[in-house]
Amino acid sequence: MIDYLEGKVIDQAENSLLISVNGVGFRVFVTKSVLERVEIHKSAALYTHLVVREESLTLYGFENEDVKEMFVLLLSVSGVGPRTAMAMVSSLDKDMIENAILTNQPEKLSSIQGVGKKTAESIVLHLRGKVKGTAAAIQRHGSALDTDVLAALTNLGYSIIEAQAAIQTIPENTPENLEIRIRIALSYFS
Repeated sequence: MIDYLEGKVIDQAENSLLISVNGVGFRVFVTKSVLERVEIHKSAALYTHLVVREESLTLYGFENEDVKEMFVLLLSVSGVGPRTAMAMVSSLDKDMIENAILTNQPEKLSSIQGVGKKTAESIVLHLRGKVKGTAAAIQRHGSALDTDVLAALTNLGYSIIEAQAAIQTIPENTPENLEIRIRIALSYFS
């Protein structure tokens, strides 16, 4: 099993990197956040998961062990393949995925492109007892209004990752008022 790679980035594609490790090139499919932070001809270190199929061996890379664990956990759900799991960990942070599962909110997961309503419900059902979301993560991401704020920001053209970052800047003592929360989130972009 290949659990970790460290080497020089030789090439970058839309969703993968070619990493040279002691003269051997590994094609690694990575999250959007990894693609944004690496540079060609610079060193990169990734936690990896190898998916073995009859016709292929495919390597997936992550910036830390937590994201990798969430990816592997998502793969354990019937009907969730590597592409879907990768889309999920690329679009939502680990705390938001755990929160959606623990608070029984599959609509947060189905907002990701490629994740349908039934798949999201299946993930919530099968992983509810397997995730350990912290109270702080649930409190921080748990507001039902935050789901509406996320939808409003993505409708305005912001990516899910940008919208999540803006939502995380909303102070905990902010009133449960959609308009106020959207205004505060939008101030993150100015």
